Amino acid sequence: MWAASCLASCCATCACHACTTVVSGISRRSARIAYCGLFALSLIVSWILREVAAPLMEKLPWINHFHKTPDREWFETDAVLRVSLGNFMFFTILATMMVGVKNQKDPRDSLHHGGWMAKVVCWCILVILMFFLPNEIVSFYESISKFGSGLFLLVQVVLLLDFVHGWNDKWVGYDEKFWYVALFVVSLVCYVGTFAFSGLLFHWFTPSGQDCGLNTFFIVMTLIFAFVFAIVALHPAVNGSVLPASVISLYCMYLCYSGLASEPREYECNGLHRHSKAVSTGTLSIGLLTTVLSVVYSAVRAGSSTALLSPPSSPRAGADKPLLPLDNKANEQEEKEKARKPVTYSYSFFHIIFSLASMYSAMLLTGWSTSIGESGKLVDVGWPSVWVRILTGWATAGLYTWSLVAPILFPDREF
Repeated sequence: MWAASCLASCCATCACHACTTVVSGISRRSARIAYCGLFALSLIVSWILREVAAPLMEKLPWINHFHKTPDREWFETDAVLRVSLGNFMFFTILATMMVGVKNQKDPRDSLHHGGWMAKVVCWCILVILMFFLPNEIVSFYESISKFGSGLFLLVQVVLLLDFVHGWNDKWVGYDEKFWYVALFVVSLVCYVGTFAFSGLLFHWFTPSGQDCGLNTFFIVMTLIFAFVFAIVALHPAVNGSVLPASVISLYCMYLCYSGLASEPREYECNGLHRHSKAVSTGTLSIGLLTTVLSVVYSAVRAGSSTALLSPPSSPRAGADKPLLPLDNKANEQEEKEKARKPVTYSYSFFHIIFSLASMYSAMLLTGWSTSIGESGKLVDVGWPSVWVRILTGWATAGLYTWSLVAPILFPDREF
């Protein structure tokens, strides 16, 4: 008994030492990666609890206080929402604490980049505490998550527009024949992909013998957007480029596909999944992995975007920095200047992005509704998900068109 106790104590000590070593090794450069890893962990925990926590939650009196016990799917959804709420609270608290951080001399700069053991413990405590909250609070969080998810999707669209315009400006800025040819080739590939993709959508989601007018409308509208983008971008008054138009066209067609693929499996016009009501663990794993990667990438890009986050006073790398300090005083002066160095992005907005992403991931894993039924066994399936995807595509089309015509309508303003 004594030997077993010693062995357990040694194992616990080694585990704590290993965790401490890992979190202490997180540097300033890797802090954002660590936040992404924590966020990805929350999604994995949500999925695991969605699969295994329902029997336990049915026995908790402050959760299952109904006269008639709800279906298992209700408890699965509730587990996902509670983990998401804990994640949301964690990043919202950090966002509030980081308001007004302007330079690296601020003590909160060290809090943002360090203290990882304490932050992981706080995250775990917050997630656990969410399972002691009454159902009314979780239901309220579910309602506001729909709006938060919409804001996150809007941020995705803005980031995409910023990316494609920057991509086009960079290649045009080279002012060489090779890069102009590259622009043409990429644009051609995107347009060919857009129209080929639309043909597949007609084949998959408008099967013969079925009245699929809604699906046909969605696909045709997306094709109309592609033609409108090209016409507006190439208009002499706009002075635009075909590369952003082609990339946005392909992205809108992908959103159309994503929306149609989210239609319920029993829907007669969903020919892609007509015979796949039973879902394997491998399919679920792939769906979750895709969700994790897309959400984490969006959060990382939003958190790193200079267009959205970098304050005007952000320093330029290497500006006024001596190549070889001559004495210790120079080193001390450099350290002082580094301490006063402005931050390169808004820490508060960075955490807000993860808060919104927490809401968005909860909606994906619950099908955007507590009334999930058969679709509750899948990731991101149901009519609410369909309409969110389609409306996001339309919002993308509207914002891109606005980015082209706004400089003409308001020539005195900078866009």
